[in-house]
Amino acid sequence: MFDQEKIAALLKKHFKRSLWVYHANAGSCNGCDIEEVNAFTPYYDAERFGLKLVGSPRHADVLLVSGPVTRQALPRLKELYDAVPNPKLVIACGSCAVGGGVWFDTYHTMGGLDKVLPVDFFIPGCPPRPEAILWGIAVAMGLVDKKVEPYNYQENTADKPMDNI
Repeated sequence: MFDQEKIAALLKKHFKRSLWVYHANAGSCNGCDIEEVNAFTPYYDAERFGLKLVGSPRHADVLLVSGPVTRQALPRLKELYDAVPNPKLVIACGSCAVGGGVWFDTYHTMGGLDKVLPVDFFIPGCPPRPEAILWGIAVAMGLVDKKVEPYNYQENTADKPMDNI
């Protein structure tokens, strides 16, 4: 994964005017897919930000993935990732792609997208509204500032005494 300064420099250098987005489903219930496609309709008008939904990963700058990564979709998702030319961004869209959703520990899923591909941005929600998707892509483009910083909590168990059972 990249740090935020490298991503910002990459965006300013390579993605000056627009981002072409390829949408991929890794095993979702299609709730996120409907909202993603809705964000590109004339009502929300994603093209005003320079976003364009493309039909081939070879034309894309961004891979927008929804759903928990199922074992069946994993090989094809890796092929899609390799087909997107460098430099590329990967955005996990929806609770399932962010952390696996309700299927985070089931036998048929690999979990969230970050377990199998390097993810640059996360858009949470079940499903995320088109406004949230556009906001997340605008953050990725550097048009708006982030509202929160990532934080990983890890409990220190060495300082706590063990409870007797």
